[in-house]
Amino acid sequence: MLAHRRDIGDNLREARRAARLTQEQVALAAGIERPTYVRIERGQASARVDTLIRIAAVLGVDLSVLVRRR
Repeated sequence: MLAHRRDIGDNLREARRAARLTQEQVALAAGIERPTYVRIERGQASARVDTLIRIAAVLGVDLSVLVRRR
């Protein structure tokens, strides 16, 4: 079962912190604006699959890590 926006945001935050990256670093490397990334991480916005794939690559995790339910 796919995760809700809040689950994805929590998973993003956890993976980003584990990678020791800032929101700005992730956003720049993934090719998105920082405010967009922040909204996704807070669960306030949905991300397209291609965006999540790019973010997962930046964080060095599999896409499934980001979309798992909590």
